Formats: sequence, structure tokens, C-alpha cells
Amino acid sequence: MIELRNIKKSFGQLQVLKDISLTINDGEVVSIVGPSGAGKTTLLQIMGTLDNADSGSVIIDGINTSSLGSNQLAKFRNQHIGFVFQFHQLLPEFTAVENIMIPAMIAGKSQRQAKQRALELLDMLGLKERASHKPAELSGGEKQRVAVARALINNPSVIMADEPSGSLDTKNKTELHQLFFDLRDKLHCTFLIVTHDEQLASITDRTIHLKDGEIVADELKTVTDADSQTN
Repeated sequence: MIELRNIKKSFGQLQVLKDISLTINDGEVVSIVGPSGAGKTTLLQIMGTLDNADSGSVIIDGINTSSLGSNQLAKFRNQHIGFVFQFHQLLPEFTAVENIMIPAMIAGKSQRQAKQRALELLDMLGLKERASHKPAELSGGEKQRVAVARALINNPSVIMADEPSGSLDTKNKTELHQLFFDLRDKLHCTFLIVTHDEQLASITDRTIHLKDGEIVADELKTVTDADSQTN
């Protein structure tokens, strides 16, 4: 589903990623953990085609993204990848439904099509009554659910999330974590999540441990372990 081959990335003299090779399977919920400065966010950005590696390749759904021009890459990213960030990144002047519609409009959907799908997602996420509210009128948990809906609107094959529960309280964290698994099962998405949250990392299907720009452990949970942690 996603294959990284010999990814290297430096900023000046600092080598942030050191020859990373990794395969993510379709339908996995994968957490990426490690201390600050380990290269987690840089790795996620390269996998999400938001940044370029110095060398190596990123293959998503059989397509080598390094072979795409900038316009092709932007179109590919819009159609194949959804993003969720720690602080929502919602546009304050737009309502919840309008924020969700934006990626669909960029993809060329009509306003009617985009709005219909956005409302369906809001209903799925229990926010139908909040469609006309602007971000300032939503709670932290509601804003993050709107951000998740925005990530889902173009039916991407993978959702990439950077510290998605980092700004939430315990209740909203737990609900968001469970939401990822519910969406994986319902929509058959793959989830890649950079997190410092030990509780989230403990329940994902797989945990990639980074340290000093290298993968130091790749922990695949057993079905029994995953069941016991989510029950």
C-alpha cells in the first residue's frame, strides 16, 4: 500500500532520516513514536508527499510519487491522502461544512456534490447539528472531528495524522482514538499516526519506533493483544 525505499533526509549538516525502508499494509492502523527530534513528523511529511526526501522513493498505491511533477503530485495527494493535524487547521471564516468541502472543491466536485458528501460525513461523525457553526463555536473535540471529516471527503486510501489528539482532553482523546478504528473498519482506510500518546500507540495494529532518524523497532500487535487493549 505504502512502500518507502532507502529514504534519507538532512537539514544542513543534520541528518534527520537515515536510510529508512518501510512497508505499510492496506487497512493497518500504524502509530509512529519516538522522542522529540527522532524524525517522526519529517517521515510523515515525506510519506504524505508534503516534503521531498534527499534520496530514496515513496510508492503509494503502486505509484512512485517521485516521478510525478508538482501539479500531478498535488492532484495525487488531494485524491489519495487525507491529513489531520494537531491544531485542526480549520479556516475560521468558514463553517464546519464549508471547511470539509474544500478538498472536494479543489478536486473539481460541484458545490452540490461537495456539500452533500460533507453533510453525510458530519452525520456519520455525530456532528450534523453543527454543520453551520464556525470553528470558534465548536469544542476542541468537535473541531478535530470536522478535521477528520475534511480528511475523508475525497475517499482517500490513507489518512495521515500528526499528533491528532495532542490538544484534546482525556475524554475527547479516547473518543477520537476509537473513531480511527471505527472509520478503518467502515471505510477501509489505512491510518498512519505520529503520536506521543502511549495509550493510542498501545492500541494500534502496529507501532514503528524511531530514534535518531532510524527505525529501532517495528512492533506488530497480535489480534489477541489488540482485542484486550480495546475492550
